[in-house]
Amino acid sequence: QVQLVESGGGSVQAGGSLNLSCGASGVTYTHYYMGWSRQAPGKEREGVAAIYTGNGFAYYLNSVKGRFTISRDKAKNTLYLQMNSLQPEDTAKYYCAAGTQAYPWSKKDGYDYWGQGTQVTVSS
Repeated sequence: QVQLVESGGGSVQAGGSLNLSCGASGVTYTHYYMGWSRQAPGKEREGVAAIYTGNGFAYYLNSVKGRFTISRDKAKNTLYLQMNSLQPEDTAKYYCAAGTQAYPWSKKDGYDYWGQGTQVTVSS
């Protein structure tokens, strides 16, 4: 059974930083995408960043490029999202996800497995 458990969310002021973590267990795919998506109240969920375990390819939502960095520690089975220069518009619940579909960030149900989410709140 696949489990994805996020941590590291919290409340920060604009310009601050947070580092989200996602511990993964039970994933049996040889190569797959792991990513972060977010959903703000009243808005659709959007893919923020993703990484392909096969070659390290990384995707970023345009609005977070240069501020967010996705990384993965294979030995620890942990996915990270370092978020710098946070802005109020980054406020959302952030979800860790995993799956094998191509371009998972572009699809509503692009991932096979999802975590429960961690809240990020950025105040101005």
